[in-house]
Amino acid sequence: MTLDRSVSSKSRILILGIGNTLLGDEGVGVAVIDHLKTLGNIPGDVELLDGGTGSMVLLEPMREARRMILVDATADGSPPGTIHRLVPRFSTDFPPSLTAHDIGLRDLLDTFYLLGETPEVVLYAISIRFPQEINFGLSAEAAAAVPRVADQIRLELGF
Repeated sequence: MTLDRSVSSKSRILILGIGNTLLGDEGVGVAVIDHLKTLGNIPGDVELLDGGTGSMVLLEPMREARRMILVDATADGSPPGTIHRLVPRFSTDFPPSLTAHDIGLRDLLDTFYLLGETPEVVLYAISIRFPQEINFGLSAEAAAAVPRVADQIRLELGF
């Protein structure tokens, strides 16, 4: 996990990709972050963070952002590669069965809100097949979703 602290507190937008890249499509959130990095032209107030499968360690960068966009895989029964844009407030607002880091990310957001933090939080959930086996690549469906989610994020943020 790498973090650029050059932008002052509460003035930046955090785009956080979550996922385990050792489990194929489960790492699609991280793949979106990598794709955004290759596109370049990221505004100075936007931070891209590969959150891996970290949980509570992500609380600090989340608390320092005024707006967050989370990108993660979900095993919600939708066709693989389906993209859902959600605005979760609590763990119950997440799609069912987030994969290997389900409890960590949900608990993290609940903790975040219990601390009184109230920035805008958007979740791009990309549907995958579950369970995933050890695999270092994305399926065709997940790989096709990566540039679509990146484009939606860039459009949403105006860059």
